Amino acid sequence: MSDSPRAIVSVKPVTLPAPDRGEDLQVRVSAPVTGDDLPVLVFSHGYGWSMNGYAPLADHWAAQGFMVIQPTHLDSRTLAIPHEDPRFPRMWRFRVADLKRVLDELDVLEASVPGLAGRVDHTRIAVAGHSWGAQTAGTLLGARVLDPDGVPGEDLSDPRVKAGVLLALTGLGDSLTPFAAEQLPFMRPSFATMTTPALIVAGDHDDSPLSTRGPDWFTDPYTYSPGDKTLLTLFDAEHSLGGIPGYEVAETTDESPARVALLQQLTTAFLRSALHLGHTDWRTAVTALDQAPSPLAKVESK
Repeated sequence: MSDSPRAIVSVKPVTLPAPDRGEDLQVRVSAPVTGDDLPVLVFSHGYGWSMNGYAPLADHWAAQGFMVIQPTHLDSRTLAIPHEDPRFPRMWRFRVADLKRVLDELDVLEASVPGLAGRVDHTRIAVAGHSWGAQTAGTLLGARVLDPDGVPGEDLSDPRVKAGVLLALTGLGDSLTPFAAEQLPFMRPSFATMTTPALIVAGDHDDSPLSTRGPDWFTDPYTYSPGDKTLLTLFDAEHSLGGIPGYEVAETTDESPARVALLQQLTTAFLRSALHLGHTDWRTAVTALDQAPSPLAKVESK
């Protein structure tokens, strides 16, 4: 894989039938126009977003040689499904099913992009997500949801997934506010079985209204998961991590092009390393970060 950005092509919507879901699954597929043996990266958006969001990351990853797949989950504002909808309590399960459906239909998605067929490496698959999307992606890495008695629920991990990037992933459920605990019962994760290698990204100014704790809540996925994890803490970053949902979007409260550029670089380097693509990008990037006179972040691993 080349370090130089390549021209990319995106196709949307690609429709995957999903009769059990109530709405067919709409997907955006992006890939570089050149190159072979492209790894696959499936991205799960945050609450309310869609396949059209997160261009600062999705376009960058595609330009760096990944086939990037972005499903639109049922909570997307583009679908306008109300909280009263009987599907809403199970929305987190539909989200996980969306990612698995995408993996099941890789051949269909690959064929949807002109010139892409035969250029994708189906053995190198990673997932990524932001906020609720990070919880969705983390489930495929082995995280589970606890029931009211604290018993871990079903194992929904997927052996096809070799690595993950979890951006602003919420922490343990015992730190939820009373409102969040009542309204969002699925936000009671256990990371004890999240064994797949992952990069966990947290902002040290991400003070969530869902938690009784401060920004360190977002480091729980690193603290309470098994080894082969890396924590990237972005200095002065809030929940949008500098603006990853999109360019100049209203919900970005900490806009920082430099922070987004660093995140582009480091996530790409981590994925190349984790998917064993023969690159030394990650080691080089971390060394450069450590030696920077005014670093924007810090990295720790276990």
